[in-house]
Amino acid sequence: MTAPARPASTSRRGPSSRPVTPHQLQALSLAASGATHAAIARRLGIDEKSVGKLMTEIFRKLGATNMPHAVLLACRAGILDGRPRRHGDHAGYAAHVYRGEDPKQCPHGCWEGELAYQRDRRQAKRGQETASAPLSRPEVRKT
Repeated sequence: MTAPARPASTSRRGPSSRPVTPHQLQALSLAASGATHAAIARRLGIDEKSVGKLMTEIFRKLGATNMPHAVLLACRAGILDGRPRRHGDHAGYAAHVYRGEDPKQCPHGCWEGELAYQRDRRQAKRGQETASAPLSRPEVRKT
């Protein structure tokens, strides 16, 4: 899973001639999805300081100056796929409905995901209703 493509660099030093390794690609992919250094370290089974060194090496190879720049260059070079994915190659429940398909037949769990989403939305709405409900005042009897 090495990436033979070489990105066009906009940094001063330019990209390295060595390809990004599969280990580095996995770290870059995790970082592109928003994972922190601590999360990347847990996922890869390495020390958090090692993640920093790994990212520095990736930056050097791509000719990037920071993480967003590295992700951009990797996407442009075809090393990373920059398209958002939920599961598989489609957008989920809404895409099935739009195409006139039955989401219950999806092998990726679109229907179950939609049910869970609706359940979470109902619970959140109930929580807002109870939080915004006026407090009952004790009745004052006139004597």
